[in-house]
Amino acid sequence: MNETNVEGLNEVLEIFSLTKIALLILGIAILGILARGVNSLGENLERRLPSQRLLIAQIVTITSFFIYILGGVYLLYGVINPPKSLLLATSGTLAVAIGLSMKDLVASVVAGVILIFDRPFQVGDRVTFEGIYGEITTIGLRAVRLVTLDDSIVTIPNSKFVTDAVASGNFGALDMMIEVNFHVDLASNIKLAKEILYETAVTSPYVFLKKPVALVLTELNFANRPAMQIRVKSYVLDVRFEKAFQSDLLIRGNEALVKAGVTRPSFLDGEFNQKILGETENKVTYNQ
Repeated sequence: MNETNVEGLNEVLEIFSLTKIALLILGIAILGILARGVNSLGENLERRLPSQRLLIAQIVTITSFFIYILGGVYLLYGVINPPKSLLLATSGTLAVAIGLSMKDLVASVVAGVILIFDRPFQVGDRVTFEGIYGEITTIGLRAVRLVTLDDSIVTIPNSKFVTDAVASGNFGALDMMIEVNFHVDLASNIKLAKEILYETAVTSPYVFLKKPVALVLTELNFANRPAMQIRVKSYVLDVRFEKAFQSDLLIRGNEALVKAGVTRPSFLDGEFNQKILGETENKVTYNQ
């Protein structure tokens, strides 16, 4: 074995010494503790400042991301500290090996950086992706975690969001538009129905009144007969109350319509499978 090979072997043994391995493990543990501490602090602040919940969550996500990125770079050069000669000698081989064996992971990490800076969506957003709807809770190095409305956790690789379309309902805001449909008979008092449903929306405890409440009317076939659809478009004050707001509008709206004697369309001949047969293009927007 010549002198060059001996020097190279010594450099490798020095890199993977027990002391450096122990420091590396300790450093990784410290990074994990720091990230968990930031998340815990963020959760406490969210409880104390609910109006700033999304902003706090976004700051926590970015901070945790940079803890891992910067901490990983420091551990590589501050603890491992590989010689430059060894880096130059092995950089090509390592790049090929890492590229082949960890291409999906590397792609997801790069995509995670893109998501943090390009911000097609943010932590706290209600998004729809490939038929899955829910709230973004985490944007990590490898994947995005999304909680559906039935409280299921869905993990999606970051790289998926770079190439596929994703729709955000609130895009960083606490409030979000909610649409609820009601149907009344054409022979009923439609003006009264509009007034009742508008009043129902603006008196809901979940409504965000700094944005307008709109009613969109569409004549269509419902329950196998002509009917008027009244779509109530209003904003919920916090996306967490999305379903509570929808339920509140449906329950109180239907009760008020029945109490006022507004006629509702009924199914004919039991043809339930023909609930909606068609829709005209006659649409009117009503803002009060």
